[in-house]
Amino acid sequence: MPGSFGTARPCAKRLIPILSPLIELYFRFSIILRSVMSDIRNKSPVAVVDSMPEAFVSHAHISSEVSRRVAAGRLRKLATRLYTRNLDDDADTIVRRNLWNIVAGYFPGALIADRTAIELEPAEDGSICLVSPRGSEVELPGVIVRPRRGAPRQTSDLPFMNKGLHLSSSARAYLDNLRSSRARRGRVRRTLSRIEIEERLEGLMASAGVEVCNRLRDEAQLMARDIDRESEFLQLDAIVSAMAGTRSERLRAPSARARAHGRPYDASRLALFEELFKSLRRMWVSPRQTSPRDGIGNATLAFFDAYFSNYIEGTEFAVDEAAHIVFEGRVPRARPEDAHDILGVWRIVSDISQMRMVPEAADQLIELLRTRHAAVFEGRPSVNPGQFKMRPNRVGSLVFVSPDAVLGTLERGFDMSRGLESAFHRAVFMHFLVSEIHPFEDGNGRLARIMMNAELIAANEERIVIPTVYRANYIAAQRALSSGHSTEPLIRALDFAWDWTASVSWGILDSTVEQLRACHAFVNDAEASERGIRLQRP
Repeated sequence: MPGSFGTARPCAKRLIPILSPLIELYFRFSIILRSVMSDIRNKSPVAVVDSMPEAFVSHAHISSEVSRRVAAGRLRKLATRLYTRNLDDDADTIVRRNLWNIVAGYFPGALIADRTAIELEPAEDGSICLVSPRGSEVELPGVIVRPRRGAPRQTSDLPFMNKGLHLSSSARAYLDNLRSSRARRGRVRRTLSRIEIEERLEGLMASAGVEVCNRLRDEAQLMARDIDRESEFLQLDAIVSAMAGTRSERLRAPSARARAHGRPYDASRLALFEELFKSLRRMWVSPRQTSPRDGIGNATLAFFDAYFSNYIEGTEFAVDEAAHIVFEGRVPRARPEDAHDILGVWRIVSDISQMRMVPEAADQLIELLRTRHAAVFEGRPSVNPGQFKMRPNRVGSLVFVSPDAVLGTLERGFDMSRGLESAFHRAVFMHFLVSEIHPFEDGNGRLARIMMNAELIAANEERIVIPTVYRANYIAAQRALSSGHSTEPLIRALDFAWDWTASVSWGILDSTVEQLRACHAFVNDAEASERGIRLQRP
């Protein structure tokens, strides 16, 4: 016996540093819980129910008052212990609107975990996954709350929306989701698939850089033993290392494999391109052949193609000023770079042999983009003519494809475009491909319109000109696809502009200017919106 006591003492000494924080945490929680319950008991049930949100979880202190109000028609029961004072709205809508308050009511202090910690919304079957020491599944209208036992909250786990819940840290969320799970009873798996994890890590690396993924991995390594996820950490380490190119590992997600092979692409943009591709395949637009016109008419059309394309981007000149720049080479001393922008676009769009050049392979597309950009901006060295961007670019809240994914996204997008038959379909697709990737530091809109019109001119069809008055419609249509996944506005907007361009009699400059004025083509788009002015056919 003395020997056994002698063995126990060292074990107890080793346990004291581990148990002491847990004991202290238990006593602190007990004090807080007693304080909260005391506050509840000191309030009348009527006052407590009156202070409840739109939907709430009942408890013993207020159950009688809740039953009384249900009987009086002042409250409605939605599920076990779940009530609402909203007597009109759909139950699913009420639950979704009050989701996290409801979850906290059933599982106070729970940890949002597994797939929910990454998706931050119910899964496709309504599942919300938690770690909680007690409780079983709760079925609500449109939602299933699925608790499990697991490692307690770590110091890196964060308070969630001031709801009495906590959210798994990113490192913990990825470790938990790399744990294998199965779909049971027709419900989704608690964890994301390996492919989904790789896709999300690749997206993180694309948007935030490899350093962020490395930091995530370091944090995961520190906590892996504490939450019993050491084998899952090995998987995470292998995935991040493979995508960073420092280790060979069999990856499953196509986007992750592409990054590992040095040709990453933007998967979310490819999904947009696919939506546009499908819409174009379903939509028939009558071709508009190039109208017979003399050399002066062609020169005037090319002039306004360049003039309006620059005006859209904020390079604004009066028509006569722009004509002096293009036809007489009179570059204003005060604005030499702006003048060279107009000249650069003009030189390309007025050269029919140049505009008949369209790519037949992805490498030709990349070369055409570079050479045309270099030609347009040879007078503006600050934008690095002919060189793809080195830094991310954005317009407002819209962030374009990251620099390291430009080539891969261009290649895959172009491969998709080869399945389009009509010149107009290819023109619309090429326009959106370039404008959405935004491969250059500046000038992407002008390049997108050049590439669009090249597809039409190569097929002996009329080009598309976007006049100033139509600028807001054109930009709104692009944003509807970029941000709202709505393809039809862009197709319809370009089709309308195409029809308008084909209906104008492009002749000598002065008579064409008068015709365009009658169409309201030169009206500022903001003024047009305010005064209700619209682009008219001649």
